[in-house]
Amino acid sequence: MDNVILEIGLALVLIALAVGVAHKLGLSNVPFLILIGMAVGPHAPQFGVFDFRFIETQSLIAFMGRMGVLFLLFYLGLESNVTRLIEAGRSILAGGSLYVGINFTIGLTYGYLAGFPLRETLIIAGITTVSSSAIVAKILFDYRRTANRETELILGITMFEDVFLAVYLSLISGIILSGASSFAGVASSGGIALGFIVGLMIIGRWATPLLNRLFRISSNEVFVVVIFASLFLLAGLGETIHVAESIGALLLGLILGETEHSERMERLIVPFRDFFGAIFFFGFGLSIDPFSLGGAAWLAVGAALLSLVGVVTAGMIVGARAKLSPVGSLNTSFTLLARGEFSIIIVNLAIAGGLMTVLQPFAALYVLILASASPLLAKESDRIYDLSVRLTRRLKKLFSPRKKERSDEEGEKIEER
Repeated sequence: MDNVILEIGLALVLIALAVGVAHKLGLSNVPFLILIGMAVGPHAPQFGVFDFRFIETQSLIAFMGRMGVLFLLFYLGLESNVTRLIEAGRSILAGGSLYVGINFTIGLTYGYLAGFPLRETLIIAGITTVSSSAIVAKILFDYRRTANRETELILGITMFEDVFLAVYLSLISGIILSGASSFAGVASSGGIALGFIVGLMIIGRWATPLLNRLFRISSNEVFVVVIFASLFLLAGLGETIHVAESIGALLLGLILGETEHSERMERLIVPFRDFFGAIFFFGFGLSIDPFSLGGAAWLAVGAALLSLVGVVTAGMIVGARAKLSPVGSLNTSFTLLARGEFSIIIVNLAIAGGLMTVLQPFAALYVLILASASPLLAKESDRIYDLSVRLTRRLKKLFSPRKKERSDEEGEKIEER
């Protein structure tokens, strides 16, 4: 019996419940959607016609979730400015290199100290390095930070991470699936991804007058269909050359955000962004089996704590180089702390290559912790900074009298001599 419509309706009821609770509490709905997705799934019971296992609709929910990522990143691009990103290319390159370098090194060190073999260590380093584009975008929307100064840097690092991901996946695929890798193949993959991103941004900036004319469409129906066609086509083309589809959507948004039609696009896309974005996070939770997480609990918690230290350190350094305020740097750190879809892609590659099975529950729990913590920390970044300042001042006051006493004692000894 085909219960697809009923199952989708049931999923939407659960999503509405999670979003409603989050709104009531004034928090981001990301962790609530993930948790309610985890509460159901293949391990859940069936009550009459209400099947909480979502067996028949699992692939459909996953596809709708992918659409959610595209709309989230496309809208984020519309809210941003490709001109500023191009002008800030040098600082973004430096900042992205620092950010990825610090977090990848921490992941390698953690995997080695935890006693994993080389291939598993490389997988852990990848899982702990790349941020979730979808969650990053959601945080910027939920807290209305798309116009903030640090958002330019966040977007730049997100795109830099995608170039890194293209190189990393090429390398790790060769090591895990074939036992070897070609340096030329890795360099080619990274170069193609970088060329795709930079080339589209330059072409988009040059083609703005032409795009202004092409999108002068009076009918909203035709206008939306043309946007959808452009979005899915460009994202799909990017994926064929190993550039994440979400980055293709972001690039299209950045390009069309330069046109005179950007406000109209934003207004028409918002409902699709919110609807499909919520389904993405619910579907992500649906893919996590809570009963398989216990064996990797301490390993995931340790990695999450180290990642927090790593992103804060990297964010403060990168933010200072970009001349951001300390709060702006902290916003950058906590926003980029989120881990999600890319970490799951990496661990799926490890499982396909026959690596240690503990990597799957480790990645699931690690992603759940940071996907939940990132929005909460980003919301309270101002308070966290104020608290750290007050704590630093108290520590200075606590230790300064001791220094004074020591200097007085030394002075008395000198006088006695």
